[in-house]
Amino acid sequence: MKVLLIDDHPLILSALKSVIQGLGENVTVAGVSSANAARAALVLDADFDLVLLDLQLGDADGFDLLAELRAAYPALPVVVVSGSDRTSDVIRAIDLGAMGFVPKRTHNDMLFEALRLVMSGGVYVPPMTLGVEGAAAADPPAEQETVPGYMNMIGTQATQGDFQAVPTLATLGLTPRQTDVLALLLQGKPNKLIARELEVSVETIKDHVAAVLRALGVNSRTQAVLAVSQMTQQGGRVASRASADDCS
Repeated sequence: MKVLLIDDHPLILSALKSVIQGLGENVTVAGVSSANAARAALVLDADFDLVLLDLQLGDADGFDLLAELRAAYPALPVVVVSGSDRTSDVIRAIDLGAMGFVPKRTHNDMLFEALRLVMSGGVYVPPMTLGVEGAAAADPPAEQETVPGYMNMIGTQATQGDFQAVPTLATLGLTPRQTDVLALLLQGKPNKLIARELEVSVETIKDHVAAVLRALGVNSRTQAVLAVSQMTQQGGRVASRASADDCS
């Protein structure tokens, strides 16, 4: 597995290299410290399996670079590794096509879990953001970021909201074709590409997407990603019939 790290902080870049190399003997890690260097690295060699992207770069906005990478290399999964864990940042990153969002203060085991989930076709988001709908969710005060009481408050808010009240994947009642659509939706593919891959019309895909959102109890693709991420971390799995390994 070849991994590209993009982070403008030398110490963090070095530490991330060491951590990622701990994933196994067959892991190759390249590190760059700027958006321009990342672009150049991908032009020279686009055969990377994973990109880890910091949002705070000296020569570019991390969100802009994320959108650029997803457009230029749609098959290349990008995981945001950020000093932020604000709900609004997580939502925005997932909405732009990130396959995961890992706060830098996350311990190594959780980082490994996140990367393995992404490489198996899943989407990872940090547990504290799960079930919190949209950017309207309040960010934690600085003095409370690691206080368990705040986590309990987030959990209570999520449980009381409609978005959190989502059944397990096994009980969603999706048809086989809707399951295929959901798996491709989780990969960030637009309706046109999903329609082409499944060989049906775009209007049919729109109907399937609407049905999937209703089954999940959410109103947008981003909320669907977060809801399914929660289920996946609780032991659920979404797999298309055609390619379970790629769309789980």
